[in-house]
Parts: sequence; structure tokens; C-alpha cells
Amino acid sequence: MTAVETSSADVELRARATGFVRARVRALGGRRVIEVDARGERNAGALVRSDGQSIAAGARAAREQRLPLLIRIASSGADAGEGVSALDGWAGAAKEITANSGVVPSIAIVSGPTVSGPALMLGLVDHVIMTSEAYAFVSGPMMVEEFTGVPMSKQELGGASVHDRTSGVASFVAGDEEEAEALAAELLAFLPDHTDDHPPTIASADPIERPTPDAYEVLPPSANGSYDVRDIVGAVVDDGYLLEPHANWAANLVTAFATIGGRPVGIVANQPQIVAGTLDIPASQKGGRFVALCDAFNLPIVTFVDTSGFYPGKDTEWRGMIRYGAQMAFAYARATVPRVNLTTRKSYGGAYIVMDSKRMGNDLALAWPSAEIAVMGAKGAVEILHRRNTPEERAELEAAYEERLLNPYIAAERGTIDAVIDPADTRAEIHAALSMLAGKRERLPRRRHDNTPL
Repeated sequence: MTAVETSSADVELRARATGFVRARVRALGGRRVIEVDARGERNAGALVRSDGQSIAAGARAAREQRLPLLIRIASSGADAGEGVSALDGWAGAAKEITANSGVVPSIAIVSGPTVSGPALMLGLVDHVIMTSEAYAFVSGPMMVEEFTGVPMSKQELGGASVHDRTSGVASFVAGDEEEAEALAAELLAFLPDHTDDHPPTIASADPIERPTPDAYEVLPPSANGSYDVRDIVGAVVDDGYLLEPHANWAANLVTAFATIGGRPVGIVANQPQIVAGTLDIPASQKGGRFVALCDAFNLPIVTFVDTSGFYPGKDTEWRGMIRYGAQMAFAYARATVPRVNLTTRKSYGGAYIVMDSKRMGNDLALAWPSAEIAVMGAKGAVEILHRRNTPEERAELEAAYEERLLNPYIAAERGTIDAVIDPADTRAEIHAALSMLAGKRERLPRRRHDNTPL
């Protein structure tokens, strides 16, 4: 059975309900899921009360049956002719989808216009896959023009490319619904059915002991040189394969699903190709959300670090870099899954802390001999501490700083790095660590819920 085939064993839920929304148990990529089909043609898919109730029933069934939830949606919003009753139906749906968060994986496929309340639904699920012709927004072009005076098309305001690159709403963009379903099936291959289960093993013939000297060769000769971190990650994971949600949004941080020794893992990696791998607001949001997802569904997290810090700027600070930067720290600090950290090159300042440093509670902190772990780089440190010295004196001080502090061995002596490893052994070392941590069990103190720095 392919990802897009249905089965004669499909079970309909609320089969006699009025409205156009239908829910059923079906097969997707060999997995049972609860599918909610909320694609309407009449009145552009406007939702009446019973439609909201059917969405809610599907979401509730997913939670009760401990099955992933797949929502297919194209809707213009609540039916204006039904009034508040339609809004109540949507509110009930939103409540049930929210209750699924962190319990069962949820994926939305957007194949048409998704406006107003249904658009907000996209913010409640774990992953959103949009087809290239779809669009989504809370307030449409007419209202935008009325308030701002700026004319704008539907695609300009909320097209798939906008949500892929600018807003971060879309995890993936597919050419059509068939491709979108295949992506949904591939996503589920890395995730368990529910939070109390473990992700399925994915067979690979890639040898565990395969040396990875090519990973180290990716690093440029200059400490400030650029490279694609996916070349390093690809050398470490099985068959070099990454499934990368949000690949075009906040591209200075790579988040991806992969396997190591057949075990699904979540990858978080600074991307030196984009703004030197520094962390800004979108990257912090992206990383924090991904780490939380991995923690909810029992995926070990492997973090590759090469960053000089947070992206500096007045606009960034005014927009709340403190709050958003804290999201990364918050997500890592509360994560209970196995966590392995590898510093390949730079790890400075606040970014060192939030990229799953040892004191944030990771299980194993590794480093290559090329790693530089410090408060800041030599040039910045000398300019602050010795700004009255001559240029020649500062150059000598920079060289001394680099030799004395910018290496991983000082961090290893202080216990913030567990081991400095040969880059050729990276795959084998990470696999050994994950195998050792497979039985890790950690529980947070019981409380109603935490208060994420949104």
C-alpha cells in the first residue's frame, strides 16, 4: 500500500453527520491514522457548527485511540450564515486539537484557501504541508488594504512560498496533494504513534563503524570561512539522508529528522552559510519548537554547534531577542530524551549556553580538536579588555588568547566537554552514546504545566 492508497478497512467516524467534514481511520504509509477531511467546495468550504464538531470528534478519536492525526483542509472560515454557532463549532475543534499537543503527532495538509479560524488551526498542529497553489491568512487582502492602503494578492499575503520562507507556518511545500501525502507518510516514519511509544526503527545498511574523515574536511581553512553544515551532518547520519522541515525559514539553523544506526533522531545544527550561523529570533523559535517536538515523541536530539553568538542589532533586541532566545534554552532545559552535543568549530557566549551545553543538562558533550569554546572570540575579547593597547600589542594578545583559551581541552579540563574526539570517529562515537542512553528515563517534577517564554 502506498502513502496515498486507502484501504477497504477504513472506518468512518460520524458518518451521518451534517456538513462536509468527514473523519475516518485509514492507512497512510503503512500506519493507521485518524484523517479529518475538511476540504469543502460549497461556499468555499465555510464551516458550519457540525463541521467543527466533526473536526473535534476526529481529533478526540486520535487522542483516545493513540493514533496520529492528519487534517486535510481547505476552508474559507466559519459560515457567516450560521453566525456564532459556527464559531462555537470551530472553538470546540481548536480545543480538541490543542489537547492532542505532545500526545499524538498532528499534521495538516493545506490544499486550498484556509482563512480566518481554520488558518489559526495550522498553528496548533505539529507540521503543516502546503501545496504550491494553497494560501492561508487570518485577515484577507481586502481587510489588509482597507487598514494599510497596500493592495496585495492572496498569494502575496499568504501563499505557500510566503509561509515557507517568511512566516515559518509551512514545514514543507508540495507540488500537489499526492506529494503532500507522501511527505506526511515520510514524516510519520520518524515518529511514534503517541508519546508513550518509541519511534520505529528504520532499516539501513550503512555501517555503524563507518569512518567520517570527510566530515572534518568540510571545515574551511579560515576560522571565519563558510560551509554547509548539512555536509557534516550528512556524513554522520545513515545514508546521508535528512528530512528537513522549515528548510527555507530561519535557514541559519538546520532542524531535521534522520537516523543513526536505524534509530530516528532529531538534528539541530548551526548553519555557517547563513549570517555566520548566529542565532536570531526566527532561528530561536524554530529550534525551540523542534526540540520540544522531539522531546514529546521520544526522539534523541543530536546538536551540532558552530556559532559565534546571537545576531546583534537594534531591531533584533527591540523585537524581543531576550524572550525568543530563551525559547531555545527553555526547550533544551526541560527535554528528557537522550541528548548528545558536538562542537565542531565555534561555540561562544550566550549561544554556547542555549545550544544544549553541558550545564543545560545534555548527556554527552563532544568536541572536535578544531572547537573553540569561550565567552567570545580572541579579537572581541582583546578589544574589550585591552582597548588602550597598541595594534601590535593587541595582535600579540589575540594570539596568546587563541592559544590559551580557544581550544576544547580547557573546556574538557573544566568538565564542560566530556571528550575531544577524532572527527573520523564521529559517527561511531555518537551511535555509541545513543546506544548507551537508549534506556534513559527522566521525569520532570509534577506540575500543571510550564510557562514557555512565547
